[in-house]
Amino acid sequence: MELRQLTYFVAVAEEGGFGRAAERLSIVQSAVSQQIGRLERELGVPLFDRSTRHVRLSGAGERLLPEARAVLAAAHRARQVAADIRAGTDGVLRLGIVQGPGDRIYRTLSELAAVAPRLQVRPRRLPLPARLSAVRSGELDAALVRALADTPGLELLPIWTDPLYAALPADHRLTRAAELRLEDLADLPLRLAPREDNPPFHDLITDACRKAGIAPPAGPPFTTFQETLSDLGAGDPSWTVFYEVTGLPEIPRVAIRPLAGLTLTTSLAVPPGPPTPAVRHLLDTLTRVT
Repeated sequence: MELRQLTYFVAVAEEGGFGRAAERLSIVQSAVSQQIGRLERELGVPLFDRSTRHVRLSGAGERLLPEARAVLAAAHRARQVAADIRAGTDGVLRLGIVQGPGDRIYRTLSELAAVAPRLQVRPRRLPLPARLSAVRSGELDAALVRALADTPGLELLPIWTDPLYAALPADHRLTRAAELRLEDLADLPLRLAPREDNPPFHDLITDACRKAGIAPPAGPPFTTFQETLSDLGAGDPSWTVFYEVTGLPEIPRVAIRPLAGLTLTTSLAVPPGPPTPAVRHLLDTLTRVT
């Protein structure tokens, strides 16, 4: 059974004859008759009662007509959905996410829903290596990444740039400045998480220190973010560097100052080549959300 045959069947039923159906379909009458005959043979029932004066639906034809219309309507919907998917306004977008400053991710998804309400975004939070591997394998359509300069087999499209901050004891002399430079912190022990915990961020900080011509001594071990900040206010003078995720923390005896000229870039990792329409909608929305 072909959709074409069902189309011809519905046309003959609605027009009341093969000739008028052929005119409506802009084909010859013999083609309509031939395809209806094939459909009847395949189904094993007559669809029309034919005479020299009229063509009427048979009982079987009356019963099958709504089913044929339903099949054609479903086929039309499938074509429309496919067209919307090609346009990026429908379908499923699988996105690897990071925890963003404030509610930036949620605002992005909200704005994207306004632009493409039928596009379903399925966010997944994975460790960085798994996130990148999932984009390479096609398990994810795109993934947000931080502080990554390049990665084999993928393109990185920069979208956000955020400031970095230094946290240090509130009673340290450097806190008198509203903004700090890395050079100011050269002699103060640095608490930096091990590279294996976050290689891109670790490399960003160590490269920035090297370019600034400094090599801060290693401070006490970096544990968790909250524990490290609490230790800063209670132990020997040291400092750490971080980016905002859920607002700047307020910790007793700890001061936070922006680092001049040092920023963190968030990018969208995508497969090489032109982005799909859905990813393009996402990228446009991400760049509008600040």
